[in-house]
Amino acid sequence: MKITSLLLAAAAGVTGVAIAQTPALSLERIVADPPLAGRLPRQVEISPGGRWVSFLRPSQADSEVLELWAQPSAGGEPRKLVAAADLLGGAEQKLSEAEKMALERQRISQRGITSYRWCGGDDAALLFPLSGDLYLVRLGTEGPRAQRLTRTPDSPKQDPRCAPDGRSLAYVEGGNLVRLALDDGAAPKPLTTGGSETLTWGLADFIAAEELSRQQGYWWSKDGQSLLALRVDESAVAVKTRAQIFADRTAMTEQRYPAAGATNAKVTAFVIDAHSAQRRELTLPGDAEYIARAGWFADGTPWLQWFNRDQTRLTLTEFKPGAGGAMAGRDITVETDPAWVEVHDDLIETPRGLLWSSETSGRRQLLLIDRATGRRTPLTQQPEAVAHAICAGARGIVFASYGDLGKRQDLYLQPLAGGPAVTLPGSAERAWRDAKADNACGQLLVTQSAWGQPPQLALQTLGQPGAIALAGDAPAADLAAYANTPQSLALTAADGRTPLNAFYFAAPASARRHPVLVLAYGGPGAATVSWGWGRDMPLIAYWQQRGYGVLMVDTRGMAHRDRDYTRAHHRSFGKTEVADLYAAVRQLPRLVPTVDPARIGFFGWSYGGFLGARAMLDADTPFAAAVAVAPVTDWTLYDTAYTERYLGLPGADGKAPPYASANLPARAALLTKPLLLVHGTADDNVLFEHTLRLVEALQNAGKTFDLQIYPGKAHGIAGRAARLHLYRTMDAFFDRHLKTVP
Repeated sequence: MKITSLLLAAAAGVTGVAIAQTPALSLERIVADPPLAGRLPRQVEISPGGRWVSFLRPSQADSEVLELWAQPSAGGEPRKLVAAADLLGGAEQKLSEAEKMALERQRISQRGITSYRWCGGDDAALLFPLSGDLYLVRLGTEGPRAQRLTRTPDSPKQDPRCAPDGRSLAYVEGGNLVRLALDDGAAPKPLTTGGSETLTWGLADFIAAEELSRQQGYWWSKDGQSLLALRVDESAVAVKTRAQIFADRTAMTEQRYPAAGATNAKVTAFVIDAHSAQRRELTLPGDAEYIARAGWFADGTPWLQWFNRDQTRLTLTEFKPGAGGAMAGRDITVETDPAWVEVHDDLIETPRGLLWSSETSGRRQLLLIDRATGRRTPLTQQPEAVAHAICAGARGIVFASYGDLGKRQDLYLQPLAGGPAVTLPGSAERAWRDAKADNACGQLLVTQSAWGQPPQLALQTLGQPGAIALAGDAPAADLAAYANTPQSLALTAADGRTPLNAFYFAAPASARRHPVLVLAYGGPGAATVSWGWGRDMPLIAYWQQRGYGVLMVDTRGMAHRDRDYTRAHHRSFGKTEVADLYAAVRQLPRLVPTVDPARIGFFGWSYGGFLGARAMLDADTPFAAAVAVAPVTDWTLYDTAYTERYLGLPGADGKAPPYASANLPARAALLTKPLLLVHGTADDNVLFEHTLRLVEALQNAGKTFDLQIYPGKAHGIAGRAARLHLYRTMDAFFDRHLKTVP
C-alpha cells in the first residue's frame, strides 16, 4: 500500500519554544504557492556519461506543469531544455485513462513532461512521452533541440526506453511492445501481437506497480539486441466499476482490481529478439505468483525475482538457453521468512559476487552471493537495519543505513573485502541522508534534510571533498519562524518493553490544560517519526498556535527497525498497532502534565485512516474525536499482494479470523464519539466503496458521524483548493469537539 498522505513524509514537529512570538500562520499560507519548504526538482538523474544532472522542474507560470531541465555536473547554471507548451502549440495535453492510472501509481499529480529518460550512453539526447506522442531532446553545441518522433497522438505511447546504444527505442502502444529505429527512418516495428484491454506486453500490472514498487515491464539487454518483456493477462481478474463522481458528471470507469483472495493477473516472461521479434518464454514454477524484479546480468543472462502467493519465499532465478532453444531456469538463491519476505532492489553485480540483502540475521544487512554456488558471505555489520544499497564500484559498496532506532538515516561506504563500513563525509547526528549514483558509483546525488531544514540536493564525487549544490527553489524566508526542535518522548509499547519512536510538540506555554492531536499511520512498510524534514511541520505549527499539543508516534509493525518489530502485523491488523497507540496516548499525560486526557483527537490517512476509524469503533478508546481520511474499512476489498502478505487468504466467505477481526463495518455499533470520514470519489487505491460500506453500517446502527467527500479526487486528494478545504474541515471538526472542556 503506497500512501499519498500528510503523515508518511512527516518526520517531526515543533515544540512550544517561542511559539507565542512567531507570526500567525494561516491555512491559506500552508497550501499557497510557492510552498514554505521550497521545492526540490523531481526525477533527478545523472546522465550516463556524467556530464549532466537532469530533472523535472515546475513552470514559473504554473507550478502544476513540469518542464525538463538540466545542469552541468561540473558546475554552472541550470537550463531549461523543453516545456510542454513549446511542443503542443497551445493545444490541451491529452492523457488516456491508462496513463492517468500509471501516474497515480507513481503519485504524480502534475501535468506537462511527467517522465523522461536518457537515450544511449553519450549524454546527447533525452526521451519523453507527451500527449500521446514521443519526443527526443538533443543536446548540441547550439543548445537543446526537440524532435518529434511519432505523429499518432490518438494512440498513446507508454513507457518509452532507448536501447543502451541509443540507436533504437521501444515503447508500448495498444498493449503491444513496439521497436522504433532512430537511425534509418524505418517505420515502427511491432514486436508482439494480441494487445488488448486485458492483455498487455511490457507494462507493469496493477499489483507490481502499486504494491511491489515495480513500474517497469520490459528491459533492454546490455547489447541492445534483445528485450526481456512481461506479458500481463488480466482476463481472469475481477472488474471493479468505479463511479468517478465529479461535481457536474459521473464517469463510470472499469478497473481490473484483484481483491484479496481473488485471481491475480497472469504474468509471464519472454526474451524477445529486437529485430526478428522471435521470442522464448522464461518458464517459472506453478507457484510463482508475482514477478517482483527482472533484468539482465552483464554476460547477457536474463534473471527474474519471484514470490510465491503468500510471499514467504523470494527466489532469484537465471535463465540459460537449453535444448531446442528453450530457456532453462536455475535458482541462484532463495530467501524465506515464516511471516513474509520484504521486496527489495538490492541486487548488484560486483567482482566478488552478487550483492544482496537479507533479514536472516534479525535485521536487514548486505551480503555477497556466489552466483555459481549460491554460497553467502556476510558483508555489512551495521548495529541497526540497512535501508538499501545504492551502488557498487571500485571503492566498494555505498549504502544507506538507519540509526537512533530508525529515526536517522546516513550514508556509508563498505569495502568489498570486508571490515567496518565508513560513514561518508557530511554526516550529522540528527539528519536524514539518501543518495542515487551514476553507473560507475563515482558520483552521488545526495539528498540531506533535518527537522526544520527541507531537503537539499548536491552532487558529490566519492572520495573527494566538497559538493556542487543543485537547482531547487529555496525555502520561504518565513519558514524558520515555525521550525523548532521536536521533543523526543520515551514511550513504551503495549508489551511493556519495546520502545516506540514518538515526538511531542507542545502547545503554547499559556495553554495550561490543553487538547492534543495525535498523528499516526500504524501500518507496515512506513515510518513517520524521524529526524529528517517533515512536510507537516507548517500544519503542526498552525495547530500549536491554535492551542493544541501534537503527538506523532510509530507503533510496532512499522518500518526502519529490526525484523521482530516489523513483523508485528503478521496475521493481524487493528490489534498490535491499536494497543500501542492506546498505550502511548495513556502515557502522555504522565510525561506532559498539561495535557488534558479527555481532549485527545486523532488524524490518519489511508492505513492511518483505518487506524483512526478503528480506534473510534471501540468502547475502550482514549480518543475524544478522530478524522479518518481514505480509510480501508473491509480488507476483503483491498488488493491481493498487500493484504495477503500480512493477513493471509480471506477464505471462501471472506471471514477468516484476521479479516473478521479487522472489519470496521462489523464494529459500527461501538461508535460513541465524534468521527469524521473523508474520501475522494475517484480513489483507485482505497476504493470509495470502503467508506460507503462503513457509512451504511453506521447508519444501520443508528450512529451519527461527519462525512466529507471530494468529487473526482483520488487517494491523495491533490490540489491546493481541495487541500485547503480539507484542512478547514478538520480544523472546524477538532475545534468543535476538542476545544471545549467536557
